[in-house]
Amino acid sequence: MSRGEPEDPRAARTRARLRAALLEECAERPLEEVGVAALVRRAGVGRATFYVHYADLEALAVDACADIVREAVQALHAWQGRPDPVRAPAALAEFFASLVPHTELYRTLLAPGGGGPLGRVLHRDLRAYSLRERERAGAADAPLVASAVAATFAGVLADWLHGMLEATPAEIADQVWQLLVALHASR
Repeated sequence: MSRGEPEDPRAARTRARLRAALLEECAERPLEEVGVAALVRRAGVGRATFYVHYADLEALAVDACADIVREAVQALHAWQGRPDPVRAPAALAEFFASLVPHTELYRTLLAPGGGGPLGRVLHRDLRAYSLRERERAGAADAPLVASAVAATFAGVLADWLHGMLEATPAEIADQVWQLLVALHASR
């Protein structure tokens, strides 16, 4: 199925049940301790059904967490007019706060510095969005700034989740916002 085609509603419901079951399982134990048998039992689907939709638990986990990519992109662009260079949009602080309940799962998928399977998705999607926005604005440095924005955000997010940066969700939102505003203004 290509991105433009509508998704089969039954498949979408099954994947949604599997994602929800994984998040529930990971609220009780680390991803490394979650088994496919317990997961499919919780989701109310068969083991074969799981493998029709996902190659393994990591693929399901990345899919279950991929919404944070969309939310991050939206939060970073949730301002109108001229951005405040000091205070992040409220949506960005809300985004960071929304991660707290599933910190362990995100740590598993997003390595320090922004790597890992979720880090790759976050970097790819954020860079693509930033690149489109910079090109639309006619910026000659669009590829460079888009890469810097994606790497900065993914790296700070990952390091914060791993406890390498001490800050509340609101504080880290303002701090990363200031970095990103400076990147956009530097060229």
